[in-house]
Amino acid sequence: DLDYMMWIKWLMSPIIITFVILPCIILLLIYVSSLILYIYKAHRKRLIRRLATYVEQGDFWLGGREIVATLWDAHAWLWHGYELWGLENLPTEGGFMLLYYHGALPVDYYYMVARVLLLKETMIHSVVDKFLFKVPGMKIILEAFCCTPGTVDTCAEQLAEGKILGLAPGGVYEAQFGDNEYKILWRERLGFAGAALKANVPILPVFTENVREAFRVFPFGNRFFYWLFEKTRLPLRPVFGGFPVKLRTHIGEPIYPEPGMTPEEMRDQCKESLERIIAQHQRIPGSIFRGIVDRLFKKPRSHSD
Repeated sequence: DLDYMMWIKWLMSPIIITFVILPCIILLLIYVSSLILYIYKAHRKRLIRRLATYVEQGDFWLGGREIVATLWDAHAWLWHGYELWGLENLPTEGGFMLLYYHGALPVDYYYMVARVLLLKETMIHSVVDKFLFKVPGMKIILEAFCCTPGTVDTCAEQLAEGKILGLAPGGVYEAQFGDNEYKILWRERLGFAGAALKANVPILPVFTENVREAFRVFPFGNRFFYWLFEKTRLPLRPVFGGFPVKLRTHIGEPIYPEPGMTPEEMRDQCKESLERIIAQHQRIPGSIFRGIVDRLFKKPRSHSD
């Protein structure tokens, strides 16, 4: 009857919002980004006249990146009140690595890349999982934003050339099996440390408050999804959310290579530094409600990121 149907509709509405509508906002934003880049590619002659400054620099994608970065930065400000702290820690010369904690969906990293591009006019080159290159519509975004699967040698080469490299050692595993306790799940990853030592460049830890509250993974069936991940190496665990929590990214101080340092020692120093930033800035366990309430209060900058 009518009352029963209204009750079912009321019961299902939170599920539809958190599992369908809010995640689709980010999916839509990704494909809008793809559309903008396709438009730029198709109509570049007209856009070149308006983006002459970028054309003079010799980078085909500069104008397109600027448009997409502006779009994402606007979303970050409107939906999450996004803030980026610790820009003063970025070295002014040479290459370096930004090592970030991987949320269920790394929207915070997208926001940081966009904000650094707009504020510093510097592109962060990203190491991403190779499965992303097979997702329809993603290849053009990955190409425009300098994303590669990356190996130790190629990462070291880019760093030695003076580029900024962003990566998450936890990768898909940390995204799928992390929770609001914010434990670092790097397993035995050492490649990033080896690349930094080989190129002799510093590593800066990066963490974003409430990133696990913006998006979360389906909280049940952990063993099943772990088995599925081990078989496929794909992020098949459902993600839900899109909650408008406060997101505030902290860039920590550089960790410089030392003579005789091993990759294990570099990894451990990076992990300890990231854990300190999490302990200092993140409420544990994380709370979606309190993350939203954080939007109402300004956090004093009385510390060093």
